[in-house]
Amino acid sequence: MSWMLRRGVTAHKFTLSVPATTKPFLPPRAPWIRTSSEAQSWACQRRHLMTDVIPGPLIPPTVFTGLVLGLWFYKCCMMVLFQNKIIYMPNIPPFSRQETLEDYKRATSPIEWTEERINSLDGTEIALCIGEHPGCIANSQGANIQRHVVIVYFQGNASSLPPRLPFLSDVIKPLSNSQPMDASATRYTIVAVSYRGFWKSRGRASQKGIELDAAAALKWAQQRYAPEGEDTRFVLWGQSIGAGVASTAAAQIFRGQGVIAKNAQQPRLTSVILETPFTSLRQMLIAMYPQKWLPYRYLGPFLWNWWDSEAALQSLAKSEGGKKLKFLIIQAANDEVVPAEHGIELERLCNHLGLQVKREVVPGTLHTEAMSRSEGRRIISNYLLEEGKA
Repeated sequence: MSWMLRRGVTAHKFTLSVPATTKPFLPPRAPWIRTSSEAQSWACQRRHLMTDVIPGPLIPPTVFTGLVLGLWFYKCCMMVLFQNKIIYMPNIPPFSRQETLEDYKRATSPIEWTEERINSLDGTEIALCIGEHPGCIANSQGANIQRHVVIVYFQGNASSLPPRLPFLSDVIKPLSNSQPMDASATRYTIVAVSYRGFWKSRGRASQKGIELDAAAALKWAQQRYAPEGEDTRFVLWGQSIGAGVASTAAAQIFRGQGVIAKNAQQPRLTSVILETPFTSLRQMLIAMYPQKWLPYRYLGPFLWNWWDSEAALQSLAKSEGGKKLKFLIIQAANDEVVPAEHGIELERLCNHLGLQVKREVVPGTLHTEAMSRSEGRRIISNYLLEEGKA
């Protein structure tokens, strides 16, 4: 060998040849990796399996039905999981939470509005808007006011309080101008509640949280406007979903149940105004999805926001104080959200339970327009004026 290297024999002369029968070493293949032939065989078996279970002509409609059912199931899950965001819409329209009282000062004049910050019963900071006629404030300081009517207002499920203040102001303007400021005069005050998550209030909106906010607002109003020896009467006024808040709050006061009864001295509640109310959220699901083949109308048992005015009225009828309450139901003639049957059903239920009720319809109005028309404001003004004289 050394002689061959010395003679210049190239190294390839000593290359060892591998026998043809020996296979090169390869790492083991993962079980989920298929060769092209194996993949073709598996796809063929799958097609045969589908045609064995489902006849060929029925495969397209079966796939389509599966997709529809899957999308329905997905949407139902999203509607249940995100119901708080669907029901409560504090950011609609955009930038509504950046509005201030100063933006509407000219439209609300001469009613003076001030902002108050209080803590809800769980510590969440919420905002209140307090509106009064300056003449009433001056006379109240001179002890010329005999009666005081405090209206606690619960808004609907969108926007913020400032855009509603001009309409609320137009309701109490005639109340202050229709009577002389003497010893028999009545002072009117509106306490508008901004739920958690709305306007400048912190937190996120939910039924349990809003119940705490309503209790805190009533407790604050009771302590501020109902000192001993003063004839102070409270009126709850709710619009749309706020009507559910108002009826629920009234039921908790007189039935001695819920967060209001446990955390606030019972105010002298005399009337409840329900503006464009619905019977319950479960019934609203059915109204929004009347087709029985749609699954959304059957999601009622999965709601954790239920706002049920029917149940509240039935609860009120079981208490002595609740039977003395007076109710005013205001409906929009062309309401595109809440069917007219809901207001009619609430009136029928009040009559059946022996509760005092009056129902008014504002002609030519949509769901949010009842107070934007002079007729709607006149109805509430006259109702409050009678409340102040009673």
